[in-house]
Amino acid sequence: MRLSGWRVEKVSNCFFYIRKLPLLPPLIMKAQYPNSPIPFEGIEKLAKKYKPLQIQIQPLKTEPGLEKYGYRLSGGGHVTKTLQINLNQSEKKIREQMKKDARYSLRKAEKEKLQIIEILDLEKFRQAWRKAVGWRKYVPSLKNLKNLKKAFTRKALFLTAQSQGKIVGGTIILTTNSSAYYYSAFTSKEGRKKLAQYLLVWEAMRLTKKRGCQIFDFEGTYDQRFPIKDWQGFSHFKKSFGGQEVEYPGCFKKIFLNYPKERA
Repeated sequence: MRLSGWRVEKVSNCFFYIRKLPLLPPLIMKAQYPNSPIPFEGIEKLAKKYKPLQIQIQPLKTEPGLEKYGYRLSGGGHVTKTLQINLNQSEKKIREQMKKDARYSLRKAEKEKLQIIEILDLEKFRQAWRKAVGWRKYVPSLKNLKNLKKAFTRKALFLTAQSQGKIVGGTIILTTNSSAYYYSAFTSKEGRKKLAQYLLVWEAMRLTKKRGCQIFDFEGTYDQRFPIKDWQGFSHFKKSFGGQEVEYPGCFKKIFLNYPKERA
């Protein structure tokens, strides 16, 4: 987040990210999935320091202090619902829990003899991504990809599906010591014909399982509580791998019409 231009402050067990603009108060101060208990008193002090126009908190669970300190549920956050695969199971068990169409697609992709290769050349990775999706869809800048790699080092995996040396799909997997996150992905027209996206996910699961990850998190699926129509398509793909759905409360906001004052 620092490399992306955010100011980062730690309040007790919680990291806050602040978007500071020159000569203006911050537009936003936010915390994503802070551990409980949320340090509301410390947050109030931080707000007095930076005077943000709004504070956003995306909690793991709803806490009484949110309402007490003036936070209101305002809709979805970055991820309000996700799908997780238990990597502690055997590879056989993981495949068995997939839906029939996913198992079929994976077997077909394996017959295409695609190579799943971790790539270090991020410029080549981005060029393949841009070529695959065209100019109408967002592709992170090379700087952003390099910042991601710099922040996560070996815990950021840039995997590609290659056919005769040509990149036909790719995915970014971010890992912690215990979890792997399906951060982003793309597939070219040729890659979709060869069902490369299924093989990329499967090999990402296998690789991160070998590295000791216990959970593979698909990093967001369609949530009927906070519907985003564009999420329905890729959510169908993700759900075909089975797993357990996990829900989060949503995004709570506190808007400041005036700067925070000292509490009585």
